[in-house]
Amino acid sequence: MQFLVFQLQAPLAAWGEPAVGEFRGSADYPGESALIGLIGAALGVRRVEEGKHSALRAGYGFAVGVQSPGRMLRDYHTAQVPGRSTLKGRPHATRKDELAVPRHELNTILSTRDYRQEAACLVAVQPSEVAPHTLDELADALRRPRFVLYLGRKSCPPAAPLFPQVMFAASAREAFAGYQAVLGSLSNRHTNRWGHPLVEIAGPVKRMAWGDRVDAGLVPHLSAPRKDRLIRRKSWQFGDRIEHVAVLEEEG
Repeated sequence: MQFLVFQLQAPLAAWGEPAVGEFRGSADYPGESALIGLIGAALGVRRVEEGKHSALRAGYGFAVGVQSPGRMLRDYHTAQVPGRSTLKGRPHATRKDELAVPRHELNTILSTRDYRQEAACLVAVQPSEVAPHTLDELADALRRPRFVLYLGRKSCPPAAPLFPQVMFAASAREAFAGYQAVLGSLSNRHTNRWGHPLVEIAGPVKRMAWGDRVDAGLVPHLSAPRKDRLIRRKSWQFGDRIEHVAVLEEEG
């Protein structure tokens, strides 16, 4: 079977978890909704195009191979927002609308936002019978994205090419192994003047996480709900799905 495999590496990444109050946490690898958003951005799908987002969700299953979960960085954050009474009766669909009030009616709120430093993972995409695009079309979009790609937040651009490759393999685990062999061979052939690879290889896959629609090639050590099933992108509505996780190597 076919898989589309690509890599995600960045100095900072932020994979959003359910937000409670003023805290914005981050998982150490992307969930399904984040990957749909990434592919949608590469294809040029806008947030208001709910039908296209739904088609991406129904059309593909995802597996994530965690190479490095990274280190947690917590950012102390302030923002200006109007009070509820100020917004009453005013349109405020965008951030610009919220701030279009007299300055004295703005309040400062405090929050914390988590990031992952030096995180790295591989992603395998497996199409279903209703996939709206071929894997080759997705690979071309990731090489030449319509919109800027980032790893969770706009302040987190990729630090290395995504290097999408269509792999033939019996499972996502085998697809990851084949992808790393190709990447390692290319890295050894392209070096700088000192003989060092131009792109640092992130290392082996230490943990895998996948959904029900993926042939992972592994028996999960844990299956648990995760609230990252996209319902409506425009209004940021998400539901639960079952995510399976298997540990391949002990993580330091």
